[in-house]
Amino acid sequence: MTTKVFVDGQEGTTGLRIFEYLSERRDIEVLRIEEAKRKDIEERRRLINESDVTFLCLPDVASRESVSLVAPDNDRTVVIDASTAFRIDDSWAYGLPELARAQRERLRTAKRIAVPGCHASAFVLSVKPLVAGGLVPADFASHAYSITGYSGGGKKMIAEYEAGGDPRLNGPRAYALGLTHKHLPEMAAHTGLKRAPIFTPIVGPFLKGLAVTTYFSPDQLTRKAKPQDVRDMFAEYYNNEPFVRVMPFDADSNLDAGFFDVQACNDTNRVDLFVFGNDERFVTVARLDNLGKGASGAAIQCMNLAIGADEQAGLAH
Repeated sequence: MTTKVFVDGQEGTTGLRIFEYLSERRDIEVLRIEEAKRKDIEERRRLINESDVTFLCLPDVASRESVSLVAPDNDRTVVIDASTAFRIDDSWAYGLPELARAQRERLRTAKRIAVPGCHASAFVLSVKPLVAGGLVPADFASHAYSITGYSGGGKKMIAEYEAGGDPRLNGPRAYALGLTHKHLPEMAAHTGLKRAPIFTPIVGPFLKGLAVTTYFSPDQLTRKAKPQDVRDMFAEYYNNEPFVRVMPFDADSNLDAGFFDVQACNDTNRVDLFVFGNDERFVTVARLDNLGKGASGAAIQCMNLAIGADEQAGLAH
């Protein structure tokens, strides 16, 4: 028996990558919309309600419209949304199975799933265990930055970088410097923090790969702890998680001749967690593929849970 899947927003970066994942699955039947009818509401309504799973790879407003197309008596179709529209909506399951012990079961039974943002996934995975374990207080004033590949900016930004000829694109570029990045609400809501981090993202001249670095000093913690203790908290929290690797503390093997490789998780659904520093100050770093675990891979992982498939099906480590 195959699962019928429709991708609403099939031409975007996330939608195209989801199609790549689905094309390798023999247990999936992809329902495609004709190019001329991509914006035809009635055709989208038909395909959404015919599907077992619909992925929404759309801007927030369009995602909300697509959800409204689900028939009132349709309690079968699972909607998996990749926009920011529903990520802090309690009636939607947050699509991060590793978030907490009960999260995976919620995703198995949910009909509405909101896929996390790429920056948010990395930040939440590196802060949630510390808040849940009581080491970091809920009123912690967190500071973090992210460096990411240009694919996170979508098709227009990809085209700008790949066209070449613009020297401004040769180096890293900070953005969202109004400090109101759209991922901030979920960064607070799903870590247990009372306030969002001071967060600055940076786009680099490479296609994909992402790492979020968060800063800590011991006097901000609720009890005495060394960086090694933080690493051990990660290891305990993510024990047996198939897509999370907790790396050895401060080991030379974590670096490439002293430098951190932000692209080392590319083409996987894996998250690597690191702790660097000393007894006076330390940082956590979460690395992932922003098109994989940061977007399309996470969506497929959620689909696998929702349809009762092997959670790891079609996803690389």
